[in-house]
Order: sequence, then structure tokens, then C-alpha cells
Amino acid sequence: MATAKTRKSSHAETVLRHWREAVPNDRLAHLVKDATRGLIRALTMRLAEHQVAIGHWAFLRILWETDGLTQRELSVQAGVMEPTTFAAIKAMEKLGYVARKQMPSSRKNVYVFLTPAGRALKGKLVPLAEEVNRIAVRGVGAADIAVTRQTLLAMIENLALDEADAHKREQRVPSTRQIARLLADAGNGTRRARGA
Repeated sequence: MATAKTRKSSHAETVLRHWREAVPNDRLAHLVKDATRGLIRALTMRLAEHQVAIGHWAFLRILWETDGLTQRELSVQAGVMEPTTFAAIKAMEKLGYVARKQMPSSRKNVYVFLTPAGRALKGKLVPLAEEVNRIAVRGVGAADIAVTRQTLLAMIENLALDEADAHKREQRVPSTRQIARLLADAGNGTRRARGA
């Protein structure tokens, strides 16, 4: 019977074999996705020990740097849709990490502020993220890390410029609801074509 340690080792070997043997020259997007998945899983395990969801991590990081943002500003900075931000903030409010407030000067906007409990999480959680980063680059030289960082920043900039150009072409990233609708319409078209 395989132990948990054996299964984990086997999973790691499978992933490495895939990248080194099956698709050694695959696109960067796939490498970045797998690296991101590994980083997120490692951080998720550590955050869970402190009863913090990975979905709350981005919002906490933003608020630790700039407290008192509107929900819309949080959405933009986190790179997620407003309904996602709203759900996360509601959950974080129930956990006692944030408080939502309207300001007398602007009753239209809802501002999000860290509570003392939310602010205190920084000292516990940031070291966990730093640990994950250290693990991820273990055995990689400082020069290689610097080049990787420079390359990733260039990719981020290039893709941000592409997205700005897409807006000029009236292309948008569809919402989850829009994608579901497109898939449903495509499925209905397939069924209609079969029934015809």
C-alpha cells in the first residue's frame, strides 16, 4: 500500500518527467501555469494552518499595503471580477479580518478596512509566503533568479499592453457567466444540429 509520502514523490516525479521528457520545449505559458500551481498549492497548505483561504491572500496583501480601498479598487488591484471580491470580502468580514464602511463624503462607495485581527495576520502569513518562495528557488543561482524575474516582468508588461490593445479592438475578457452562456449556446447548437 502506497504511503502519502510515496504518492507525493510519485506525483513530483511524474510532473518532472512530463516537462523533461514528454514536452521539454513546450510553451512558456504551460511552464508558468505549472509553477504557479505549485506555488499556490504550497502556500494554500500553509495558509490553511492559520484558517486563511488562498482566495483571501491577495486581498490581505493589498490591504496590508493600502488599507481603506473601495471594493472596486480591490477588484482592479487583485485582478478579479467584482462579484469575486464581494464574496471574499463578505467572508473575510465574517472571519473578523476586515470591516466594510461607507464614508460620509461618499455614500456611494463601500470601503474595506483591516481590523486589528486582519492586520495581525501579516506577521504570521508573510513569512509563510517567503518560505514558499525560498523552497521554489532552492538550488537556483542568484543570477538565474534575477534573469527569471526580469523575463517574467517583461512578459507581464507585454501581456498588459496586449490587453490594453484588445480593449481598443473592443475585445474583453468574458465573465464566468458569459462563458457559461457561450458554452450553453454552443451545446444547444450541437443538439439542434444533431436533431435536424
